[in-house]
Amino acid sequence: MKIGIIGTGYVGLPTGVGLAELGNQVICIDKDEDKITSLRSGKVTIFEDGLEDLFLKNIQNKRLQFTSSMKDGIEAADVVIIAVGTPPHPVTKEADMKYIYAAAEELALYLNGYTVVATKSTVPVGTGDEIEKIIRDKNPQADVDVVSLPEFLREGFAVHDFFAPDRIVIGANTERASKVIAELYKPFEGKTQMLFVKRKSSETIKYASNAFLAMKIHYINEMADFCEKAGADVFEVAKGMGLDQRIGNRFLNPGPGYGGSCFPKDTNAMACMGKKFGAPLSLIEAAIRGNDLRKTKMAERILKAVEGRKDAKIAVWGLAFKNGTDDIRESPAMQIVEQMLNNGANLCVFDPKAQDNAAKNLGDKVQYAKSELEAAKDADVVAILTEWPEFTQVNLTELKSIMKSPKIVDLRNMLKSQHPEKQGFDYQCIGLCN
Repeated sequence: MKIGIIGTGYVGLPTGVGLAELGNQVICIDKDEDKITSLRSGKVTIFEDGLEDLFLKNIQNKRLQFTSSMKDGIEAADVVIIAVGTPPHPVTKEADMKYIYAAAEELALYLNGYTVVATKSTVPVGTGDEIEKIIRDKNPQADVDVVSLPEFLREGFAVHDFFAPDRIVIGANTERASKVIAELYKPFEGKTQMLFVKRKSSETIKYASNAFLAMKIHYINEMADFCEKAGADVFEVAKGMGLDQRIGNRFLNPGPGYGGSCFPKDTNAMACMGKKFGAPLSLIEAAIRGNDLRKTKMAERILKAVEGRKDAKIAVWGLAFKNGTDDIRESPAMQIVEQMLNNGANLCVFDPKAQDNAAKNLGDKVQYAKSELEAAKDADVVAILTEWPEFTQVNLTELKSIMKSPKIVDLRNMLKSQHPEKQGFDYQCIGLCN
């Protein structure tokens, strides 16, 4: 098939590369000329494990192209996929749809022959109706169906998730459109479940899924706080809970709170939709409030570790919202860093992938290190904020020898199994009575 993809971010680019690898002719469209120039020159503009090799392979075999021209990307396409951002509105926190609707208005002008327009961006219920209306208004002769095709790609694992999806959800209101999308995903037939539903149901599934997972994270974080006070071990509690098949063991890792480009945005948008439709979602609203408060509590925990020390140096390991990505959007680590800076903290930071992105926000307010050990030199405490696996490889004897004070506040429980306290560290993790 010939595929046009509007947007080359964390959804659009992995999707484009994946569909090209499946044998389709893919043109990715983006208005950012600098980004298109970089992509055309063979430079991947985001970090995703395994993405670069497939990206270069499919450019070389001419199945993957890039353009800033909507016309060039759309006019020959069988399927057009909208994968632009839906950032939260700065005031209302509902999904800001201006990029979606602008894309719909422009693409409508270049539709040629029967085309399926698929929304892969996470969008509020009813967006498909509005996109269809925009296209009909702009191009009444267009032979088009609009479908909802939500993405379920985890950042850092997007390539894996594209080729090994746990489900593919297609929200189509016509049989004709359903058949086109079924053909597009035919390579996955028999390998995963394809769920065909109404368009509005599909739009709801993504939000409902992300909100549920966010609530699960917040729940285990609150349970971790309880365990610290009551003397229980949250890891044992989580293991016991996870053995119940109705609950499952995923998303039961306590930490500094959920973050990233999806969970904060989608929980807020879902809560706004609940109010809009007169069906308040009180559990989601409580999770949002609790998750926001958690960042403050975690910052306070780190600052307490250096309380009374003049000009104390805090080494921060990790700035990305999770390992495997350079994305810092809504990163708990970045929010904790900002709160510590607001309290006058002296920080030296390190992240193996997200440091350049973080520097655009932090500027000269922090010192930057080239390694975790360099950040920890003469530090009064090390704060582990992102679960990069390389942090578990650090030699604790060497770490202790270079620190001013052997203290670790491990908000990701990365070093728990190594028992730093037995090597003379004042070690704090999440969910244990310290």
